[in-house]
Amino acid sequence: MRKGLSPFNIVSLVMGFSFLYLPILLLVLFSFNESKLVTVWGGFSTKWYGEMIRNEGLMDAAWMTLKIAVVSSTFATILGTIAGLVMVRFGSFRGRLLFSGMIYAPLVMPEVITGLSLLLMFVAISLDRGFLTITIAHITFSMCYVAVVVQSRMVTFDQSIEEAALDLGCPPMRTFFTVTLPIIMPAVVSGWLLSFTLSLDDLVIASFTSGPGSTTLPMKIYSSVRLGVTPEINAISTILVGLVTVGVLVASYVSRRQTLIRQRDERLAAAEAT
Repeated sequence: MRKGLSPFNIVSLVMGFSFLYLPILLLVLFSFNESKLVTVWGGFSTKWYGEMIRNEGLMDAAWMTLKIAVVSSTFATILGTIAGLVMVRFGSFRGRLLFSGMIYAPLVMPEVITGLSLLLMFVAISLDRGFLTITIAHITFSMCYVAVVVQSRMVTFDQSIEEAALDLGCPPMRTFFTVTLPIIMPAVVSGWLLSFTLSLDDLVIASFTSGPGSTTLPMKIYSSVRLGVTPEINAISTILVGLVTVGVLVASYVSRRQTLIRQRDERLAAAEAT
């Protein structure tokens, strides 16, 4: 038997993946439960998805969460990409240590501290809490993840490609959008999906920065679960799992396609050189 495929390793992998994914599978299964009791199987039914759609409070929270996630992840991707480029391309500059520390701080900062500090800032500037404050908060903590992903890709970036474009008369801005950005696009897409998922999942920071009429889906689910889990919660949670799964598959497809295209171009260049 080859190394790494011993019975102990196989059992360990099965137990580990079961611990991670079995609760999710049970959640999906019981979202199709006929019974009102979420722990008692009463037959297959999709009625709770209909009940979920008719639940205005739940749908408003879901729509609010999606809007916040799309807007915050888009701005976080733009800012995080710029930050990643700065940390790689500008080398050592005055204030780099402070700049890097400010980028990486939200990665290790407890969410309670981040949420409380943002709340105090919004109160100090008299900004009403709602959609805008939650979006700013999500941009604040998610852009650092994008910066890390883009920075790791830029470290291995071949700058000679950009230099060739510049030597041929391509302006710097056009070089970035036509040469650099397409090459690092898998990292940018991965950063967007990561920040989108983090925004969908956030509960603590949104609780500090939300106001009346701006309840997010995690907050709605948490407040509902305290009174008892209902099949409607299972249904909306299953849809969220499906959205995240589709996002991961799309990101994997884009990354794989970019890799295949790059390998093909390298083979063509090697063939032309010989």
